[in-house]
Amino acid sequence: MPETAKVKRKVAGYARVSTEFEEQQTSYEAQIEYYTNYIKSRDDWEFVKVYTDEGISATSTAHRDGFNAMIENALNGKIDLIITKSVSRFARNTVDSLTTIRKLKEHGIECYFEKENIWTFDGKGELLLTIMSSLAQEESRSISENVTWGQRKRFADGKVNLPYSRFLGYRKGEDGLPEIVPEEAEIVRLIYRTFMEGKTPYKIAKMLTERGIPTAGGKSHWHQTTIESILTNEKYKGAALLQKCYTVDFLTKKRVINEGQVPQYYIEHSHEPIIPPDEFEEVQAELTRRRKLGRRYSGNTIFSAKLICGDCGSYFGAKVWHSTSKYRRIIWQCNHKFKGKSFCTTPHLYEEEIKQRFVKAFGAFFEKRDEVLAVCKRMVQELSDTSSTEEKIEAAATEMNGIADQIREHIHKTAMTEENGDAQYKALTEQFKKAEDKRKRLQKLLDDQISRVDTMNSFLRKIESTEEITTFDDDLWRVSVESVTVYGDGNMLFRFMDGREITA
Repeated sequence: MPETAKVKRKVAGYARVSTEFEEQQTSYEAQIEYYTNYIKSRDDWEFVKVYTDEGISATSTAHRDGFNAMIENALNGKIDLIITKSVSRFARNTVDSLTTIRKLKEHGIECYFEKENIWTFDGKGELLLTIMSSLAQEESRSISENVTWGQRKRFADGKVNLPYSRFLGYRKGEDGLPEIVPEEAEIVRLIYRTFMEGKTPYKIAKMLTERGIPTAGGKSHWHQTTIESILTNEKYKGAALLQKCYTVDFLTKKRVINEGQVPQYYIEHSHEPIIPPDEFEEVQAELTRRRKLGRRYSGNTIFSAKLICGDCGSYFGAKVWHSTSKYRRIIWQCNHKFKGKSFCTTPHLYEEEIKQRFVKAFGAFFEKRDEVLAVCKRMVQELSDTSSTEEKIEAAATEMNGIADQIREHIHKTAMTEENGDAQYKALTEQFKKAEDKRKRLQKLLDDQISRVDTMNSFLRKIESTEEITTFDDDLWRVSVESVTVYGDGNMLFRFMDGREITA
């Protein structure tokens, strides 16, 4: 029986020099000759070609014809292995390198970086990808100088410019500032109103699509992300945060989120608002509340994710009784009432009953209005001081930058074959991850603190403007009630935004 012939790996080389100077020409030709001979000298390799780019910077892969042709051929099954001098010869742009290596790896194509002795299929290759992933974000932070002076000057002067063809509610006015489009502004107000009535962005998008209301770009289908963008854009309250994103030149003109790399400019009262600032802040606080709830929030009304079962701690959900008859009614009951070994004893509630209980509880709460206002104002004052948290975030970011510099130095100077190489890389990467996690935790703490201030301010404004309550008020319920715990004996414990609890 004949022996099965061993399949040879199809191997290609890649050579590049970044300038057209004469002294580089020798290096360029030498690379081509070296890789041609090197690949052909191996019996288990089949020489494909040495792909080349001459006088081309590695900063981006966009205009490197030889490189792009090589990657295309590899993905089409013509190359199994790519050999090049070093990581920097392959691409100095971390994002491009990472993306390309991962794409090749997914298709079973390996890369070998001779200088660093890295094979992307082995453990050292995995470590390299980890390091590159960690560095990608920090590398983007260091390129603020690529933003043009003209654009930055316009931002510094406070000139608001919107993508009017895709921005619902505004057009460019004669003075160059945003001008309200009345019919589009009504759609924006509808979105904000229905959100505060309990609907999710997904359900709002579905509602607008079903009603045949066109998007800002004239399309018939609305997306959840579009609604979320409208709900969080400060332009609708008449303010402008300029330079949220910026163009990174060394990439392919992609825009990235500005996380402090370049200055941001916040301008209040920059143009006429569609949504009152107070209402806008209430929406931001409600968005934060729902994000914390996660999948537990999926409601349609103002009672969603507010009523809690005193037996099992689950939320109450809306149920329809006698849906096809004249006795149709909506009731609220524990979502897990019949799911455990023992059923929850909490009763179901009618919406009218919830409203009446709230009016009664708020009446008792309102008797100490002046005391409540004084406590809330102190809370807002304390919460508004975010300087300590901001200093910790800055310190964590500085620590990340320092570790990233050390990792870069190791990538360029340390051979991965050294015994201590892997250990040192892993240690630095772990340090970077810890610092990054710390910064994320602190940022979340700061975001929660700011959200709490917004919530308390909305609560304060509503309490100050309320003289008495005799009937149920949707807005008052939204801004004043944090939660309502329902017990088996029918009692309901109302927890208000200032932490005060009253049983009705």
